[in-house]
Parts: sequence; structure tokens; C-alpha cells
Amino acid sequence: MDRYVAEGYDVAIIDDLSTGVKENINPNVRFYQGTITDKEFVAAVIEKEKPEALNHHAAHIHVGRSVADPLFDATVNIDGTINLMQSLVKVGSCKKVIFASTGGAMYGNKQTPFTEDMAEAPLSPYGVSKRAVELYLGFYREQYGIKFTVLRYANVYGPRQNPHGEAGVVSIFAKNILGNKQPVVNGDGRQTRDYVYVEDVAAANELVLAREAGGIFNIGTGVETDVNEIFRLVNHEFGSDFREVHGPPRPGEQETSCLSFDSAKRELGWDPKVELAEGIKMTVEWFKKNPKRV
Repeated sequence: MDRYVAEGYDVAIIDDLSTGVKENINPNVRFYQGTITDKEFVAAVIEKEKPEALNHHAAHIHVGRSVADPLFDATVNIDGTINLMQSLVKVGSCKKVIFASTGGAMYGNKQTPFTEDMAEAPLSPYGVSKRAVELYLGFYREQYGIKFTVLRYANVYGPRQNPHGEAGVVSIFAKNILGNKQPVVNGDGRQTRDYVYVEDVAAANELVLAREAGGIFNIGTGVETDVNEIFRLVNHEFGSDFREVHGPPRPGEQETSCLSFDSAKRELGWDPKVELAEGIKMTVEWFKKNPKRV
């Protein structure tokens, strides 16, 4: 959002604020509060705005809840996307869709790093719903000529990330330490993830909007880090001395995840700039300066 505004794009946003906060919204955009599962609401906004491009990040993102309630996950992620796409078809102004998919939950427990030519094997309803949307976008391209690019994200982290719920371990640890509350590592903490800084992700979205390149691209760093190390890094940046405490593992959680970004580098000219230690340092600094936003 901020990056698009800085580059001079005319931006409008739909968000139900179920996980976001209004204070994070750039004042230079038009904001519509509502859910993408509301067909009439979506249709009215799309008709009014007549967008030339859709950057689709609206989603239910909690893996654990998707396992416990697959229907809710599908209603938000699949039905909500169809509402958006049907409205775009009716208006006829949209030429491009950028979809925020998942790289971490798309490939299953395969040998890392994951590449886009690997067979999809999601282990959770969340991953399944993201893959379903990718396939639906292929349908809308073939049937209606709406081009699309899929960005399969690694674990995105950074300032302003919502620490409430299960997603975003960096922000969850930061919130707990800031509140002098013992952080808890799920399982043994040896599960690895690929952590990509939010500004690098924003840069990938800007590149896609400015280019004609379509297809599916992993957006990650190619580096695996386990959750125990994330805890240690966040703990260190706060200068705190919390011990490493472990809880039960999350249902549906895979053991490892790491994304090759070779295709994004070759086709988009994108590569990650922010290393993990520096990104966590900037994230913790933001949390320290904005305790009331947490």
C-alpha cells in the first residue's frame, strides 16, 4: 500500500480490520471497511472504483484454525476470491491480478529449498485454499482474459505485523517480551521456516505491478531458520533474559520450509535485501516505539 502510494498509484483498499488496524492505513488511499465474503459489498466497491489491477492479500491466514474449521477457511479464501473475481468480470476494467499465496504451506514436507516446478502438496486446509485460488485465477485468465501473477510468500515479518493469533512468530515473541510475558515456542522449536522482510515483499509487488510478467513466483530468501533461533534473536534485541519455554506443537504444521527465489530474480529482477538479524532488529525497534499499537 505505502509503496504503491509512494510510486504515484491511485489506491483503494478493502479490509474488514479483523486482524489489521486502521492506524496502519495510508491516509492517501480510499478505504472501504467490509469483508470480501459479502458479495453485495464487494460488487458495490468494485463498481465504484473500476480498478485496473487487483492486489489480493485479503485472506484467512491461521493454519491451526483452518485445520479445526476448514469451512470457514474456504469461505473466506475461496468464496471471497470468487466474489472479487466475479465483480471484476462484470465491471471489465481489471487487466491484472496479483495474488498473495503461500510458499511455506504449498509444497508439503519436501526437500528444501522449494521451487515452483515442485508438485503442490499442501498439508493444511489453508494451503489447500490458497492452491484452489491459484487454479481459479487460471480459469479467469482463460475465460475472461484477466492476467494474473501469483507470489508465494515465505514467512513475512516486519514492523506493524499483527501479533494476535498464531501467525507471525517474530511479532508474537516481540509482543510477549514487550509485555513482560513468557514467550512459548510451539513444539520442539526445530521446525524451520524462511523469513522474508516485509519491505522486500513490498518491492516484489511493485515489480509485478510495473511489469507484464505473469506466472507463479516464490518470494523468500532461500535461508532456513528454526523457531528457537528466532526466539533467541528477538530476545537478544530486546536485551531480555527470558528462557526458552516449549509448548505443544500446532496441528497441521509442517517440519520445514524454505523457498528458492531464482525464478523471481530471473523474471522479475527481485532478490531479498534485508538479512534476518537486521530485519528483526528493525522490527523490534518498531515494537519498542509503538507499544500502544500492539
